[in-house]
Amino acid sequence: MMTTAAQMRAWQGPALLTYGFRPFFFGAGLWAVLAMGLWIPMLSGHLALPTAFDPVSWHAHAFLFGYLGAVIAGFLLTAVPNWTGRLPIVGWPLGGLAVLWLLGRLAVSVSEGVSPLLVALADLAFPVALALVLAREIIAGRNWRNLIVLAMLTVFTLGNAVFHWEAAQGGMPAQGMGLRIALGAAIMMIGVIGGRVVPSFTRNWLVKRGAGRLPAPPMQRFDKLALLVLLGALILWVLWPAARITGVALSVAGLVHLLRMARWAGDRTGAEPLVWVLHAGYAFVPLGALGLGAALLWPGVVGLAAAQHLWMAGAVGVMTLAVMTRATLGHSGQVLTAGRGTQAIYALMILSVLARLAAGLVPGQAGALHMLAGAGWLGAFGLFAVIYGGLHLRPLARG
Repeated sequence: MMTTAAQMRAWQGPALLTYGFRPFFFGAGLWAVLAMGLWIPMLSGHLALPTAFDPVSWHAHAFLFGYLGAVIAGFLLTAVPNWTGRLPIVGWPLGGLAVLWLLGRLAVSVSEGVSPLLVALADLAFPVALALVLAREIIAGRNWRNLIVLAMLTVFTLGNAVFHWEAAQGGMPAQGMGLRIALGAAIMMIGVIGGRVVPSFTRNWLVKRGAGRLPAPPMQRFDKLALLVLLGALILWVLWPAARITGVALSVAGLVHLLRMARWAGDRTGAEPLVWVLHAGYAFVPLGALGLGAALLWPGVVGLAAAQHLWMAGAVGVMTLAVMTRATLGHSGQVLTAGRGTQAIYALMILSVLARLAAGLVPGQAGALHMLAGAGWLGAFGLFAVIYGGLHLRPLARG
């Protein structure tokens, strides 16, 4: 029976199509740079794209559904074969999924004067096809425990559909329910999947270093309770985003997930950035919940948009970079340690998040801080594309 490695080596086409993480992590990095490169002059009024979306909504969609959609695809197309024991998708079927993703980016960016239904269908073709492919693999592999991941992907796709519907009504979907549905699904993905991998990877690294306190095993009773609390708070936020009860629920969820993190021995990981960045990325889940809770309970303390970016740029941005760098190194046969370039990627991304938060706390300096946040983002993903692009494009070693 052919092994995964044998199947990838048998592929005679572009090396980029030998494993799911390659085209989608590479594409996500390039798109993150391009989209931010377009957004900065759009923000200053020097550029207008031929899109039917208002500029802020285009920016939100480009990041949440364009960038994150690609990262989710790369992660799941790489992880599901490990979960199910089935062979990964390689070659032209993988390339077809990548083309559908590119079609969505193009459709949204040049949607002015195009039927909203046609734009939505072009953009939704990719996540729907991805969900169908993953459903086939999970069901064929009888990997029932990971149907929850498929369910979260389905909710994420539903959020995209609602986002398009809101845009077609002439509203500002960046402030609508579709974005909250999708962002809520993304935060739950980090809660569920991050709750598995962060303590597991931390334990593996600490065991190699010798005796000492180790993380609690993943997905214990407390972890499941923490996820239920987070799910309840996110549902309230989706349905009643301005209610005080939502602020209370988000604050409680934030405190519970800080306690969850405290059980993972993150304070012992400072010597290896490839490990501590996982904890840093996850930390923005409770910090974002607490920030949004504070914005709802004490208006004026921090802006809602700035608090929301603790999730958008913090939890999503930092955690995805952490996962992409680690997975690329691991699946490319590299040593699992962060070099200086990778450390710079993490530092620039965290700088970008903090600058975006500061823009909401110091409105008088918002313009300069927005530019600093954009520069940090461009630096982080530019470095990622340069340093890791070669690993995505390099043929798999033979023998």
